[in-house]
Amino acid sequence: MDALTDLTALEARIGRPLTADEAARANALLADASALVRSYTGQDFTRTDNQTVVVRAQQGEIRLPQRPVIDVTEVVAIGAGGAPDLPVVGWQWDGLDIVRTCTDSPIINLPELWHEEDTDSYPGTYRVTYSHGVTQVPPDVVAVVARMVLRTLTAPTVAGGVVGETIGPYSYRTDGSGVGTAVVMTDEDRQMLSLAGYRRKAGMSMVRFR
Repeated sequence: MDALTDLTALEARIGRPLTADEAARANALLADASALVRSYTGQDFTRTDNQTVVVRAQQGEIRLPQRPVIDVTEVVAIGAGGAPDLPVVGWQWDGLDIVRTCTDSPIINLPELWHEEDTDSYPGTYRVTYSHGVTQVPPDVVAVVARMVLRTLTAPTVAGGVVGETIGPYSYRTDGSGVGTAVVMTDEDRQMLSLAGYRRKAGMSMVRFR
């Protein structure tokens, strides 16, 4: 996937053009920082139309993994115990990221057998086709990625030769050779992404078949 921001965002924050050495490393660091942010949040931050995913329902609710959800076009119950897959009718999308498969509507067409929790035929998993994402990466995500990269470019890290040592009650940090070589996500970065609601909520699960 593409990096979540570019050199322009770095230069705007550092207040000067990148040096030749910085520019030579920046794109790789941007890719690394973007991968860390995507891994932590579980979000792609790109626009995707009509993607099909297999997800597990919990108490009749499916929480879609990618946000924001733009549209939901199909929900199919995946059969188990020899039962066939079955398109679901009467499902409800809350306009955010939850699809409800169990409602009071009489037009829900799942076989009665599947509603019995003590049977192996209850599917539990659904194939959902939906569109999601954004056409522009949110500014706060850009800010997190940019500062992760700039910390590495402008200040040495342990990977770049910073040595930490504790003697009695005192801590010392000395700069060895080189500069930072790896981006690092701090607790502040994680908190910013979590408070903004980008991280997948607890209980969300995707299913992968082997």
